[in-house]
Amino acid sequence: MKKYILGIATFFLVGISIVGTSWKATELPRTQQEAVKAIAADSLYNRYISTIYRQVRLDSAGLSEQVFEKALTGFYNMKYSGLLHAKSILTIADFDQESCKKRLYIIDLASKKLLMNTWVAHGQNSGGDKPSSFSNTINSNQSSLGFYLTGEIYSGKHGRSLKLDGMDQGFNSNARERSIVVHGASYVSQETIDQLGRLGRSQGCPAVSAKLVDQVINNISDRTVLFINNSDQQYHSVFLNESLAASVVLNQEQVFTAQLD
Repeated sequence: MKKYILGIATFFLVGISIVGTSWKATELPRTQQEAVKAIAADSLYNRYISTIYRQVRLDSAGLSEQVFEKALTGFYNMKYSGLLHAKSILTIADFDQESCKKRLYIIDLASKKLLMNTWVAHGQNSGGDKPSSFSNTINSNQSSLGFYLTGEIYSGKHGRSLKLDGMDQGFNSNARERSIVVHGASYVSQETIDQLGRLGRSQGCPAVSAKLVDQVINNISDRTVLFINNSDQQYHSVFLNESLAASVVLNQEQVFTAQLD
């Protein structure tokens, strides 16, 4: 009987720990001092996120702070890993939103400005107006979630385009083999929305307006971060370590504390 009760209690505690787990990477400090430092760093980092979110006015542009937090955490993790060049550009394609909304956000973190807010298409097999299915499989014609690095600019069948490297194993790591790129498309337009009630769809690429593709590519080229989000999916990433992101901000961003005063 005691073993039975112990088993139920263990199962209950495990269940609580699973329910309480979010996308944030968690680490258990070894000492009380480390715990205090971790809590303080996390608090400052959350204030930093909220400050940047308000300065860029992302709330009025329709991006949730939770999605911005994920994307920014990935940016700082990738920065720490030495994957980025000089440009502090973060691009977010928020596939929590319908395609008829301007759900692509190009943010200059250095100047705290929203450079562009425009339409972006998802894959034809990911769903209608709002995507719900994602894949890393070749020929799936679905969008892939996660963090990307922008690669080479080239001229292809869609004109001037930008290659992408998927950084999340199992989620978007086949981006090169699938030819997932940023390119312009005529079906990313107000005219298409008026006709279909949504944007047209790609074969998995984050396609943008043909009229804006040069501006988009110029802004995000040269190894910057693109994050494709959908909060309903079981997505996880090594780049979502919030403790590491907080340490990068505290150690490398000298303006951090001044911005919070």
